[in-house]
Amino acid sequence: IEDISGIDTGDAILASAKEGKGIAEILEALVQKIPPPKGDPLGLLQGLIFDSWYDSYQGVIILVRIFEGTVKKGDKIRLMATGASYEVNKVGAFTPHPVELPSLGAGEVGFVIAGIKVVGDAKVGDTLTHLHAPARQALPGYQVVKPMVFSGLYPIDSGEYDALRDALEKLRLNDAAFSFEPENSLALGFGFRCGFLGMLHMEIIQERLEREFHVDLITTAPTVVYKVTTVKGELLHVESANMLPEVQFISKIEEPFVLASIHVPNEFVGAVLGLCIEKRGIQRELRYLTAHRVMVIYELPLNEIVLDFFDRLKSITRGYASLDYEHLDFRPSRLVRLNVLINGEVVDALSLIVHHDKAQFRGRELV
Repeated sequence: IEDISGIDTGDAILASAKEGKGIAEILEALVQKIPPPKGDPLGLLQGLIFDSWYDSYQGVIILVRIFEGTVKKGDKIRLMATGASYEVNKVGAFTPHPVELPSLGAGEVGFVIAGIKVVGDAKVGDTLTHLHAPARQALPGYQVVKPMVFSGLYPIDSGEYDALRDALEKLRLNDAAFSFEPENSLALGFGFRCGFLGMLHMEIIQERLEREFHVDLITTAPTVVYKVTTVKGELLHVESANMLPEVQFISKIEEPFVLASIHVPNEFVGAVLGLCIEKRGIQRELRYLTAHRVMVIYELPLNEIVLDFFDRLKSITRGYASLDYEHLDFRPSRLVRLNVLINGEVVDALSLIVHHDKAQFRGRELV
């Protein structure tokens, strides 16, 4: 009841509950006050994919909400973002256990199984429609998921390289946002360059590799994607310091910025502001939510967040702060490549892209 108190009809239902009315009256109020889903079951099929996972026996299971039309077993469907077509093997709903149904119509939520082999083919946000009578347009809002944080994963024992590759392939079956490609380092040997949505995503993947697949890993410092414009006008997407061209060939480097929202008790606001300034942040807003709780909103370079920002934030606020961020844009910055030399030779695994003003300090800390 409390969860729906935010909608227009929720207060009336909540009042009914507080007056001691029975469950039957509350459920009747839900039926009367909350409008049914819109959509025409006879229209052209439009189904929003909001989740998917891989099943060893049935292939990819898609969770959909049907906005228009009806889908049933035997229908030929097409996924509008990829253009791939399939034949529906089964439709149903979770109640909470999976129950097969004759069809799913407009306004209904359920699962569709169509023999899809790879989770990446059933992208979250994509629109499902009929192959021979497709919808005129896809549902709005779909965007291709792009990794924002990159890190190198190397097995401690070089003999576990094949085991690590198999583990990464199994993880990607259930996680379309995760990407990896082989990488070779003179210092660390053979490994993989992996892309993640963010720091939490990276930590989850690392934990699963070590716990579920029993692979001991060496992880390089996380980096982000930079946009590099060369003197010839070419635009490069650089994921690691080793891909960065020599300085004489670079016209400008742009780094990603995020909008960070930090919720913190008011006694720690000063320390949080100091940390954000140290991380090259730009203050956008300082809002007092209650007498004791403050929301600090800063524009921050993503490069500064992926290293030690969250750990230091928790440390200076004794664990009370919470952080959320979303991608803003790319902005030109004075960035350089930091190299570490051993016996006069560059160690590629230790190279970093850092801001010019912090290169000296970051290098000394690293060494």
